Amino acid sequence: MNTLHQFLFGVYPYIALSIFLLGSLVRFDREQYSWKSESSQLLHRGSLRLGNILFHIGIIGLFFGHMVGLLTPVAVWDALGVAHSFKQVFAMTAGGIMGTLCLIGVLILLQRRFGNDRLAANSTWRDKLVMVWILLTLLLGLSTIFVSAGHLDGHEMVLLMTWAQHIITLRGDAASYIAGASIVFKMHLFMGMSLFLIFPFTRLVHVWSGFAAVGYLGRAWQLVRPRA
Repeated sequence: MNTLHQFLFGVYPYIALSIFLLGSLVRFDREQYSWKSESSQLLHRGSLRLGNILFHIGIIGLFFGHMVGLLTPVAVWDALGVAHSFKQVFAMTAGGIMGTLCLIGVLILLQRRFGNDRLAANSTWRDKLVMVWILLTLLLGLSTIFVSAGHLDGHEMVLLMTWAQHIITLRGDAASYIAGASIVFKMHLFMGMSLFLIFPFTRLVHVWSGFAAVGYLGRAWQLVRPRA
């Protein structure tokens, strides 16, 4: 295991998470007027609704799928009698479905943003960066399915789970567990971690507000009366 690998998968995750958390806090404190999704619906409607629905269903499914799949201890799956090979096939299937939905949504949104002159002119470089970054991360993630199909014993999956859990529990040996992992997995991990790094500087900060808005589900109905 070389120094670069140790830095990328043993140190860089903490840099990305620190900037993700502290950067979000600083932006909320100092730039609240920029804390929004910056909807472009008024500029050009196009296929915004379809692209948004597919993208959000896919990305939410992928996020929680990664959370549960990577951070649930292996001992829990073993205690439930879930074989590693079965979990890997299930993860490949679910990830493939959600990833495909998300990919279609991203492509629709990219075509809409770059294909309309008015919308493209009003898009910042950060808007374009985050969309392209998500697309590349997504393509790498879908590519891992083909790599995983070559060995369905679940061994590499367990190593990735162990790496993620050792990162979360602040263990210094985390990087060693994926030293022999496929380069496709490593590139996907790097792009995914970097997405957290750029998160506070983009429109993605509205995700925090999405979590806070869960309380609206239990709120009383708002009555809006038409003019007489």
